[in-house]
Amino acid sequence: MSERILVTGHLGYIGTVLVPMLLEAGYDVHGLDSDLFADCTFGEGIVEIPGTQKDIRDVVRADVEGFDAVIHLAGLSNDPLGNFNPELTYAINHAASVRLAELCKQAGVPRYVFSSSCSTYGAGGDDWLTEESEFHPVTPYGESKVFVERDVAKLADDAFCPVFLRNATVFGYSPRLRFDLVVNNLVAWAFCTGKIHLKSDGGSWRPLVHVADVSQAFLAAIKAPREAVFNDAFNIGSTQENYQIREVAKIVGEVVPESVVEFAPGASPDKRNYKTNCDKAARVLEHFTPSWTVRQGAEQLYEAYKRHGVELEEFEGERYQRLAHLKHLIGQGRIGDDLRRVDA
Repeated sequence: MSERILVTGHLGYIGTVLVPMLLEAGYDVHGLDSDLFADCTFGEGIVEIPGTQKDIRDVVRADVEGFDAVIHLAGLSNDPLGNFNPELTYAINHAASVRLAELCKQAGVPRYVFSSSCSTYGAGGDDWLTEESEFHPVTPYGESKVFVERDVAKLADDAFCPVFLRNATVFGYSPRLRFDLVVNNLVAWAFCTGKIHLKSDGGSWRPLVHVADVSQAFLAAIKAPREAVFNDAFNIGSTQENYQIREVAKIVGEVVPESVVEFAPGASPDKRNYKTNCDKAARVLEHFTPSWTVRQGAEQLYEAYKRHGVELEEFEGERYQRLAHLKHLIGQGRIGDDLRRVDA
């Protein structure tokens, strides 16, 4: 009998790439998602699995009983979302994530894999950062991830194994594509306008990782022997794939014909600045071998945008920008200011 895996946020940017990988690996996969981004599908390819439509804040023990592992992706997914309402960010990203772990422990779920972030390092400076480096989060989003790691680590025992994957900034094609991620955004600007639009001075460092490589890391964290990952954290990406944002812009310019770099009015330094060493994950997670480069991802996105015929109004609008979409749903009365469905 195959192992049963629950993926929260299975209908999101990462989840729609991860689920097919888990199925191909032979797992019995179930999902739990509020599905607030049902209108944000880009192209085709979302695989249907048994799932529950539910806000992560409303999960009960019965939702997690009988699973061999829970992969927790659900949450407010980036810094702009986190800044929109910091109290909601802490309620959803921190409190609900810790409560989910507590429910998993009570229900006898042996492994809990948490989607953390390299945003925990925040104002990390120009030195290489490892999993032992200090946290310097500069946003509610980054801070919420720090709090989850701190609080869930305390739950670890002989029967409950938490694992923390600190994802680099993700890029690449997904059926639930996001344009509010730096590589995806810059390629879209270049494709639609011929201008690679930088909103900062481009000097900050950022580790970058393809969504398929991130998904592979979650699969590897499930497969890994308990003693290899027990209550441990891993930077997810490739050490070689750390870039200053202006370097990313240069790569995009080489991929998208006749595009030029343009700085937004008042572009200033980004206080989020960190470059991460990801060698530990490559060494410890036996089934994790990141293979995508930023250049390959930019080429993939460029081809996808050509197929889709992406237009400026579309990628800068409410459909593929997570914060803009939530504001749109609030304006339509489909969700409340607390981001809960009105029809729930």
